[in-house]
Amino acid sequence: MFDRILEVFHQLTGDRPSGDFAPDDPRVAFVALCFQVMEADGSVSKDEQNRLQELLRERYQLDKAHLASLMETGREMGSEAVDYYRFTSDLKRHLGPDECVELVGALWDLVYADGERSEMEDHVIWRIADLLGVSARDRVLERQKIAARTAGGDTGGE
Repeated sequence: MFDRILEVFHQLTGDRPSGDFAPDDPRVAFVALCFQVMEADGSVSKDEQNRLQELLRERYQLDKAHLASLMETGREMGSEAVDYYRFTSDLKRHLGPDECVELVGALWDLVYADGERSEMEDHVIWRIADLLGVSARDRVLERQKIAARTAGGDTGGE
């Protein structure tokens, strides 16, 4: 309900995040969740930022200007969010179950980009995966797959 009121207010005032991407664009939801994961351990490394740019280029084939706009819009939306539900519900409307699992894999990819995996990052991905309907088994398998691909990755533990 609050989101609808806020949306009406934004329409009336023209107050929208900068760039070419609407706040309800599933790409923005994906980027917002990526920033939530990257910020979970208290710092966003250059390696994580670079990996996010690579993932977005691979996934959406955006030029440099649109990529920067998407990242900024997603970062803004993620910083304003009080939970993950808004983003996961947007994504669930646009993605099938296999694509949700793939998205969780992309989030693990960001975790391992800086070579370190924190308990907070684990927790954020667990919550996001749960809201996306991704099973614990699939979440762990995605983590193990990414960790094995990453040099020196940690494949153990939950």
